[in-house]
Amino acid sequence: MEQKKNKYSIIVPTYNERLNIALVIYLVFKHLPDVDFEIIVVDDGSPDGTQDIVKQLQKVYGEDHILLRPRARKLGLGTAYIHGLKHASGNFVVIMDADLSHHPKYLPRFIKKQMETGASIVTGTRYVTGGGVHGWNLMRKLTSRGANVLAQTLLWPGVSDLTGSFRLYQKSALEDIISSCVSKGYVFQMEMIVRASRKGYRIEEVSELRLLGFRSVSVVDLSDIEVEV
Repeated sequence: MEQKKNKYSIIVPTYNERLNIALVIYLVFKHLPDVDFEIIVVDDGSPDGTQDIVKQLQKVYGEDHILLRPRARKLGLGTAYIHGLKHASGNFVVIMDADLSHHPKYLPRFIKKQMETGASIVTGTRYVTGGGVHGWNLMRKLTSRGANVLAQTLLWPGVSDLTGSFRLYQKSALEDIISSCVSKGYVFQMEMIVRASRKGYRIEEVSELRLLGFRSVSVVDLSDIEVEV
């Protein structure tokens, strides 16, 4: 019997991402040319016209590849993922930010790692060889690293980057984990990975260079950075 082909549902929460969302979607298509995927944009009532841009992109790429699933107002990151998950048709789910801090060029690395290991979760990390942050000063890097070390000591999550939010999940694992989470904001990502570890799910990591501050740079600048890394 032929094995079912994997499909990846990429959930991208947005709020006032009109200047970024088109580039994010373009880069996803560029780096996943032979992968079956859909992009689920969960927009929380952006007043800047983000939804209008997404509707234009649907005409270019097709509504089967780009799903716009808006909400009336900002309701929190955790609930955005829950909302997107309800509309996901893939057997794997990717969660990533729309501000270009998560470069879509890393998506093939996530997929490859999962296929090689059979992991239920693959998470990006800034704290192994090849990882890091572009756009942070030294103090912010030290603060972030310190927070992760403290969390490692107290929670033993089994990953090096507890606050990372660029992840690939088996859909069934995500549904199980997310149903037991109570956080709604920033700590939601931390709770997710800790609960996954407690439940015994296999978690693997891939290095990523977090790229921050793109709201003020051009597409040409982004291309230059992509070549450098």
